[in-house]
Amino acid sequence: MIPHYEFTGPEGAEVVVLSNSLGTDLGLWDAQLSALSERFRVLRYDQRGHGRTPGTPGPYALADLGGDVLELLDHLDVERAHFAGVSLGGMTGMWLAENAPDRLDRLALLCTSAELTPREAWRERAALARRDGTKSMVDGSLTRWFTPALASRADVVAKFGDALRACDDEGYASCAEAIADMDLVDGLPRITAPTLVIAGRDDPATPPPHAERIGAGVPGARVEIIPDASHLANVERAESVNRLLLHHFTRSL
Repeated sequence: MIPHYEFTGPEGAEVVVLSNSLGTDLGLWDAQLSALSERFRVLRYDQRGHGRTPGTPGPYALADLGGDVLELLDHLDVERAHFAGVSLGGMTGMWLAENAPDRLDRLALLCTSAELTPREAWRERAALARRDGTKSMVDGSLTRWFTPALASRADVVAKFGDALRACDDEGYASCAEAIADMDLVDGLPRITAPTLVIAGRDDPATPPPHAERIGAGVPGARVEIIPDASHLANVERAESVNRLLLHHFTRSL
């Protein structure tokens, strides 16, 4: 399926695809848009069942989510692009880099993992979303996504809480099942795209050892740990993340 998307930035510039995490929408990248769109054609999209992309009956696999990106690139006649993804978006990026390497230039993986265990915890989360809806997950998610000072700010609670409540319950659950079944570790050495891996030092969901495992597996990968940042480090420490992304993506210009 072709997901909902927004294209921003100068026509003819290199394309950077930005992929959102579980429970968020393309607004996750608002703090990056201005910085990146000065140099790049920025393509933000909503993962299946998130934002304005409808959910479809599940379960999903990462191949489905990666396939959505490939369909979108084909739809827009984009042959190759840089790619940055947070959490589930980073998993989508690793799948693309392992299975469609001819479509990616440079890869940035933020607050993500190549394997998350225990797998049953993700299946339980999927069951909870189907039973009680994503509205039941708002409080717990905000405390994982942000350090306490940011998690208590009214504007942050409103923006990210509303995005999570707006997720399609089945779409969220099916994406959680894709995470449960994910195992990208063995394919990491096949990734040829120059890769930047970013982790928040205080991230309880995908702490720095997950980034270091990816960095050890991907040839030549660079790992950066952001202090005073939790799971959505691109929101919490936007200036630092923007600087890292711009440096990484402009090295090919």
